[in-house]
Amino acid sequence: MPDATYNDQNIFAKILRGELPCHKVYEDDKVLAFLDIMPRAPGHTLVLPKAPARNILDVEPDDLAAVSRIAQKI
Repeated sequence: MPDATYNDQNIFAKILRGELPCHKVYEDDKVLAFLDIMPRAPGHTLVLPKAPARNILDVEPDDLAAVSRIAQKI
C-alpha cells in the first residue's frame, strides 16, 4: 500500500518554498500561479494552492476556492 502522507520534497513544494525557480504569473497568500516548463500550449499556467495537498481531494475547501478564483482570472 502506498504511503498516504504529503511529500514535502516534491517539485511543487520546492517551487512553493522558492528552492526551485519559476516564472510567476500570480501570487498571494493562498495561491501561486506559474508558467509550465513543458507547456502543452503557449501560456500554459499551473495554479497551485500554497497549503500542502497530495491532490485535489486533500485541498481544504477555502484553499480550493482560492485556486478556482485565480484560475478563472488567469
